[in-house]
Amino acid sequence: MNLIDTHAHIYSSKFDSDRDQVIDEIREAGIERIFMPNVDVETIDRMLDCESRYGDLCIPMMGLHPCDVKEDFEQQLYVMEGWLNKRPFAAVGEIGTDLYWDKSTFDIQVEALKIQIGWAKSKNLPIVLHCRESIDQTIEIIESAQNGSLTGIFHCFTGTLEQAKRITKLGFLLGIGGVVTYKNGGLDQVVPFIGLENLVLETDAPYLAPVPHRGKRNSPAYLPLIAQRVGDLLQISSEKVAEVTKSNALNLFKEIKK
Repeated sequence: MNLIDTHAHIYSSKFDSDRDQVIDEIREAGIERIFMPNVDVETIDRMLDCESRYGDLCIPMMGLHPCDVKEDFEQQLYVMEGWLNKRPFAAVGEIGTDLYWDKSTFDIQVEALKIQIGWAKSKNLPIVLHCRESIDQTIEIIESAQNGSLTGIFHCFTGTLEQAKRITKLGFLLGIGGVVTYKNGGLDQVVPFIGLENLVLETDAPYLAPVPHRGKRNSPAYLPLIAQRVGDLLQISSEKVAEVTKSNALNLFKEIKK
């Protein structure tokens, strides 16, 4: 199988002790691309270092994660906009909203999200959305912002079939990760009723490892386990899942010219 991981933090410090070995395992698993979402200003150098070391594999995005939207968010956005104006990135991400960790920052999360949506529109880039405990609010923001040109992924989708249909109606893809392998993850009630043309695969490494690695450090090398489970739910081969989701990812993301 030739797979694309549309969302992995391979630059995370959790890989510092054995990153080269992990990269070798990823290649052996048939992973062709890893799209790396940025988190905040502090992660930019680490992410770009991974691009410089494994540029045929690791492709960067640029954005401010909602959990890192604090009082200084405007200064962080200023730095990130400078990077977007300086060189190509595959997407604006990881952006969005989060009501799990800190509800008090929600208003400025929305403000930061809308600013970054503006970047995506002006640069014709897709967006990669985080929406933990805030999927309905995020869908509403995208519905209001959609002018026909906005594209992207609802990363780590764990919502209902109704929410999935609202998202795909907007022209967005669902990012399916390790949760699809969890017994009570709920995606068995969604994936069989959503066309494969609306899905991409992701790991969110080092988080949310699929079964049988649940609770351990995740890796893009585990992406075939996710493809297999999606195939089982759709009653098709994992090879077909890999083929279509790879095509979906490449159609969405712009390849960066070296």
